[in-house]
Amino acid sequence: MAAEIANPRSDSKNESAEGATGAGSAEGAGDGEPFDPAFALHRGGKMAIEATVPVRNKDDLSLAYTPGVARVCTAIAEKPELVHEYTWKSQVVAVVTDGSAVLGLGDIGPEASLPVMEGKAILFKQFGGVDAVPIALDCRGVDEIVDTVVRLAPSFGGVNLEDISAPRCFEIERKLQERVDIPIFHDDQHGTAVVTLAALRNAAKLTDRSLGQLRAVISGAGAAGVAIARILVEAGIGDVAVCDRKGIVSPDREDLTDVKRELAGFTNKAGLTGPMEAALDGADVFIGVSGGTVPEQTVAKMAPGCFIFAMANPNPEIHPNVAHKHAAVVATGRSDFPNQINNVLAFPGIFAGALQVRASRITEGMKLAAAEALAAVVADELSADKVIPSPFDERVAPAVTAAVAAAARAEGVARR
Repeated sequence: MAAEIANPRSDSKNESAEGATGAGSAEGAGDGEPFDPAFALHRGGKMAIEATVPVRNKDDLSLAYTPGVARVCTAIAEKPELVHEYTWKSQVVAVVTDGSAVLGLGDIGPEASLPVMEGKAILFKQFGGVDAVPIALDCRGVDEIVDTVVRLAPSFGGVNLEDISAPRCFEIERKLQERVDIPIFHDDQHGTAVVTLAALRNAAKLTDRSLGQLRAVISGAGAAGVAIARILVEAGIGDVAVCDRKGIVSPDREDLTDVKRELAGFTNKAGLTGPMEAALDGADVFIGVSGGTVPEQTVAKMAPGCFIFAMANPNPEIHPNVAHKHAAVVATGRSDFPNQINNVLAFPGIFAGALQVRASRITEGMKLAAAEALAAVVADELSADKVIPSPFDERVAPAVTAAVAAAARAEGVARR
């Protein structure tokens, strides 16, 4: 699979572009609408299949297909591990969604999710050299999704779960990893967590502090919030409290789901209760993955020299103009502000490293290694506006790939 940044159906795209600048024709969701370059780029899709071997004559055909292919099939049947050497299996990832939590759009269904899944696939290729196939499932039950992906698994070296709503995403990931021996990675959780940890490590380094000296508050107890809390605890954060719409997640609450009850068990060592405002009083770090707005008077009560990572898109929970009045380091999820917390810094390299060593799973140690490697890329270039590399920094994917592969070997999940 070759996921191409340029639309392979270039004729139709070029005609659209010429129409926009020349004849003034419209390109949009419907007739008569103003020209929209996003529709022009997406026409015909953003991906194509590309052969890696030529089929120019009957000799090529006899090797690429019958009868030559039969010898390879027979060899794999006799020795299944040869599938990695003689097919694309160990180089390709399935990007799987049910369309239930797509970007900031919510539950828009499998068909409407496809442009995002195609986009994810081309990011895999562009930034990690990993081929990926978007798969949108028309089912919602946990066991339905798990059973479907298990049946698809023989074709892939790994599965990237994408845009599946919480709390189902936690159970789907866990059940899948129990049933298959290839990496299962829910990027909305773990990609966000890895990049957040990397940025936080560098923010702490920039201000001569350690993670153990920091108390963090996470706004949002969904997929990203839970994963960020988990990786921060694994990395040695001083304390972290997670807040949902009803306030601080704490053991005394009787309305907690199983996931939030587990979350309450390993966070909030200070035993804080009440609204998020109470948690932010004196806090060193704000991490927003929920949307909404935090009033400036609440931000002003955070500790001096605090860090604000307001990552909701398109509207950060705390606008950078406000955040900079109170914080030493400010990050968002947007590309038009410094310090963008972007999953593309993590998932291509994480999968490239896992596939390189044919890992059976992605462990917590591999995620921590990815975060450390990502932070190290700009460790000698730190400033308040540069605690995380740009997605276009060519050092990122090789560094993360190498670190993840080494960690997989160290943790005993590598098979080569």
